[in-house]
Amino acid sequence: MSRRLTSSLAACVWIPLFPLRCEEARHEGLSSYPTALLAPDTTRKLWQVSSLARHAGVKPGMTVSQAIGLCSTLRLIEPDPVHYDEQFTALLSALGEVSPVVEPSELGLVYVGVDGLEGICGSPQKIIQAIHQTVRPSDRSTVRLGWGVGKFTAWVAASRAKPSEAIVVPGGEEQKFLASQPIAVLPLDVDIHRRLRQLGIRTLGALVAIPEAAVTAQFGDVGKRLWQLAAGRIAEPVEGRVTPEPIVAALTFFTPVGERELLVHALEQLIARALRHPRRIGWRVHAMRLRADLECGDVGGDRSPTNRSWMVNVLLKDPTADGDRIAAPLKVRLEQSPPTGAVERLVLEFTAFAPGTTELQLFARDAQAAARAGQQRALRHAAREVRMRVKRANLYHVIEVQPWSRLPERRYALIDYEP
Repeated sequence: MSRRLTSSLAACVWIPLFPLRCEEARHEGLSSYPTALLAPDTTRKLWQVSSLARHAGVKPGMTVSQAIGLCSTLRLIEPDPVHYDEQFTALLSALGEVSPVVEPSELGLVYVGVDGLEGICGSPQKIIQAIHQTVRPSDRSTVRLGWGVGKFTAWVAASRAKPSEAIVVPGGEEQKFLASQPIAVLPLDVDIHRRLRQLGIRTLGALVAIPEAAVTAQFGDVGKRLWQLAAGRIAEPVEGRVTPEPIVAALTFFTPVGERELLVHALEQLIARALRHPRRIGWRVHAMRLRADLECGDVGGDRSPTNRSWMVNVLLKDPTADGDRIAAPLKVRLEQSPPTGAVERLVLEFTAFAPGTTELQLFARDAQAAARAGQQRALRHAAREVRMRVKRANLYHVIEVQPWSRLPERRYALIDYEP
């Protein structure tokens, strides 16, 4: 595997509510209504909410009944995570035309390494303009861009930028820029955020004003990292992703399947098929994705059909080539967060791999040849045993003699088979 490219200078591309934007892009006129996207793991709660719905009091995490009670015209959308993943992949591919160093963070949030692009595109403003043009036209009015040394500074700049605009933090001015920002831009959990506010700390500058040792004593290693981020001491570079060539196995059902047992059985078949793929020989599976196309549903109150899907990503702590160990976490996901409808098509992808053991690597090239040779030897042994028992040749090979003939007796012939 080749070494990843890195860039100390970063541009952050952030499209808030990316899944909801994907739905608005493919359903014309949807953005003019209060809308809410249902949670992928349950259809009883809301995941993302449009600004019009927020004005009516609807918030993410609410139950459907609570949301409808606050906004009777609310349009509910069933999630299609496979579509969101495809659109995000298209965004990454487009950004890759600008820079070879692209690091995805989450849906709608990408870091682009911009070291060396001045000689190709020109000034930072021209580079930002080139990045802005790669975004889907329907998202250009909502995308926010940030520029700075390190991913954190770029992210803070993007989070403070207005829609369709960019904030550039010149090199050497990171501390001055970060000092006035609220502590909410830090990767805080709820408890630490509450404790900081109780201490009267509202901005990153106020946090940095406290000695690093005191923050570390109060919050441990997490507090030390937060203090260093706020002080601009940490400038994590953008790491270019290594695009894997996934191994894909798919199964289409003649009739949609909703029974858990049938889905588990189909999953086991897909795992066995993917493990037999020639490119998998000598490698262990490290990451995988299971996705399903569901029966078409309806959008809100207009009852218009919409695509539905289900998807889970699994990263194995210990890479493996054992089918049972690969299936275990996927079965747990099927049990805890099952598809919210009948499945029409089930797809398994092995997306990342780790080198196998020394023995696997040594014999990977000859694994298939050895298997074929073993089958041939077994077949010859079985044919010899049959011949010794029946005292004559009892195995035949069917060959095509006259393929144009309508009579099977003339079209084919039997000859003695010698393995």
